[in-house]
Amino acid sequence: MAVRDVSFTVAPGSIFGLLGPNGAGKTTTMRMILGIFPPDGGSLTWNGEPITRKTRRRFGYLPEERGLYGKMRVRDQIAYFARLHGCDAAFARERTTQWMERLDITRYADRPCSELSKGNQQKVQLASAAVHEPELLVLDEPFSGLDPVNAEIMLASIRDLAAGGTTLVLSSHQMFQIENACSAFCIIGAGEVRAAGTLAQLRENFPTRTIVVDPDLPELRTLFARIGATQSSAHASLGTLAYDVPASTDFAALLRTAADLGPVQSFERREPSLGDIYVLAQNGEVA
Repeated sequence: MAVRDVSFTVAPGSIFGLLGPNGAGKTTTMRMILGIFPPDGGSLTWNGEPITRKTRRRFGYLPEERGLYGKMRVRDQIAYFARLHGCDAAFARERTTQWMERLDITRYADRPCSELSKGNQQKVQLASAAVHEPELLVLDEPFSGLDPVNAEIMLASIRDLAAGGTTLVLSSHQMFQIENACSAFCIIGAGEVRAAGTLAQLRENFPTRTIVVDPDLPELRTLFARIGATQSSAHASLGTLAYDVPASTDFAALLRTAADLGPVQSFERREPSLGDIYVLAQNGEVA
């Protein structure tokens, strides 16, 4: 069984992050939503109604694997997928032009897709998945093969789609890119939900916080050792100390004590990143 009792709700017009390691069941879950795999149990609904073949015509899908016709021109490719979703020829041409401009691929309009770089092929895939103005767009690793500039173009397009009312479910290993883009997350591992909620909710359940103190003083090292803090090399930099302390720590009192011990120039409490939460969730340490 690929997934077991995976359950989540996605708010209309939001961006939802479905996260997990390779083999966790993300793609299987997405394909069940799209009707590619029928579930053995449970139910899938859209706007409170069972998802039917007619409903799925209003969905879009960007698979992790390349799904383009290599010999077909970029312009024709995007318009073809619009026509498959029932768009008339004029609308398909109009939307194709808009998406090529949005993703900065107009100069490749008459090139066969096989001649494009992996990153530009990925942008063609997004345009093909979204050209018919879907109500739900499912994106499996949308940033695959993209350099940082094109990843930002892709992310901006995803945000624009959500602002226009499209609901998005996306899977990505690039957590630093989606941390502030998604309104909620579901982290799965071995086919089961390990953690779910908004970033704020996930942070509430994270057991520690990182304190970064400048400068690195022996007295401060002694203070953190006394309260059982764990030194964090991931957040430290030259001349600073970084420690992981329990989330329940009285940070105001800790700052006062630190200031009494030496000339503290900075004292920063850092919230866990989505990546931090993801790692701990895979170990079963975040509810």
